[in-house]
Amino acid sequence: MKRTVVVDVVGLTPRLVGPDTPFLAKLAARGGGARPLRPAFPAVTCTAQANMLTGTTPREHGIVANGWYFRDLAEVFLWRQSNRLVEREKVWEEARRRDPSFRCAKMFWWFNMYGSTDASVTPRPIYCADGLKLPDIYSDPPELRDELVRTLGEFPLFDFWGPRASIRSSEWIARAARQVFDERQPTLSLVYLPHLDYDLQRFGPDDPRTRIALRAIDDVCAELVEHVERAGARVLVVSEYGITPVTRPVHVNRALREAGLLRVREELGTEKLDPGASDAFAVADHQVAHVYVKDPHRIAEVRAVLERLPGVERVLGEEEKRAAHLDHPRSGELVCVAAEDAWFTYYFWTDDARAPDYARTVDIHRKPGYDPAELFVDPALRAPGLRVAWRLAQKKLGMRYLLDVIPLDASLVRGSHGRIPDDPHDGAVVFSSEPDLLPAGDLAAEDVRSLILRHVFPRAPCEASTQRASGPAHEAL
Repeated sequence: MKRTVVVDVVGLTPRLVGPDTPFLAKLAARGGGARPLRPAFPAVTCTAQANMLTGTTPREHGIVANGWYFRDLAEVFLWRQSNRLVEREKVWEEARRRDPSFRCAKMFWWFNMYGSTDASVTPRPIYCADGLKLPDIYSDPPELRDELVRTLGEFPLFDFWGPRASIRSSEWIARAARQVFDERQPTLSLVYLPHLDYDLQRFGPDDPRTRIALRAIDDVCAELVEHVERAGARVLVVSEYGITPVTRPVHVNRALREAGLLRVREELGTEKLDPGASDAFAVADHQVAHVYVKDPHRIAEVRAVLERLPGVERVLGEEEKRAAHLDHPRSGELVCVAAEDAWFTYYFWTDDARAPDYARTVDIHRKPGYDPAELFVDPALRAPGLRVAWRLAQKKLGMRYLLDVIPLDASLVRGSHGRIPDDPHDGAVVFSSEPDLLPAGDLAAEDVRSLILRHVFPRAPCEASTQRASGPAHEAL
């Protein structure tokens, strides 16, 4: 076996590997260059990682998005962490079967709790009874958490997501990965570096500020890769998707509400989505939205509403979902795909004065859809710094407080992902430190599993899942 480190540089594309990423460009050149990697569909984190680690598609592993509607509970949940939600064997389980001495460390990749890796670390805030949220991580074994915090300090949770999201979280993760690599000696290390995700969504890939983000993550990668290569490890660099420019937010749930299909519940003068009572509603996830329809006889009616909505490029029904390998029970009865320059909000209210209390906060678990506006401080606030300082003072004094600084203006968002990009150079990327380990031909997210095995077990055949699983799905999209 050969020690291998897989670095997931979220948002990196073949087009972005170049002058602003000198280290990554040099590493790619050693292995024959940065290659386009056909992303998962939907091209979102949880689905992409499940494809890469199982070698299968949502039809088999069940991760149809970053979250979905749990019909038996009549509730929407995003960003769950139990590895048991992934319904197929993972790459480390096959590797351990080949060689019982194999060990895997999973550093911040998703579905990172209660799995079968030998070491895992993932964000896990402490939610206090009074609503207070404190930075923390979850680790297995449990003592690993204390070892990392003792060496590196507290995990910078508020730099991992939210208006303060910055390079600090990726730096912490990379240093934690180095420490685990040295002290626990895993055969395979899976390392998640999210930094590019932030500014690419805030400003779009063509904004000059994106160049600063590229240089910052390139420096983090250089420090990590050079460290593990000195120990003789092989390195495989992948990304989950590319982020492309957008100018149009599309409010799917508002359209369904106007059609009389979506219901809300009034609470203290605000509105909350009532999914169990709704005839149809959408779980929006970047450029893809799963639309759940209570009565199968009304699917055609709901589809007509969606197809009339500007910014919706196509609507997938049962036949189209099957072609896209998205025909899993967790999927919506219908799936919307956005136009190239559009993305889907979760907004269901029609009056901002009646928006739910969580709408103006960073609250990834209560919102019934993904909200990239959480990357911004509301520009309408007269003195946002003072507002934040006052809220933090309330926190320190033990008072109840609401850090309500997130805007409700979806037009601020300039980059998104989820649909398959029109140009492969704007999609995902793969390259290796080893020039002979990337097979000929194009690759898909599902092929990453066999690539990992090929790096760990050099004589293992590279399984050709591309045509079996991804080809038809991407042709359909």
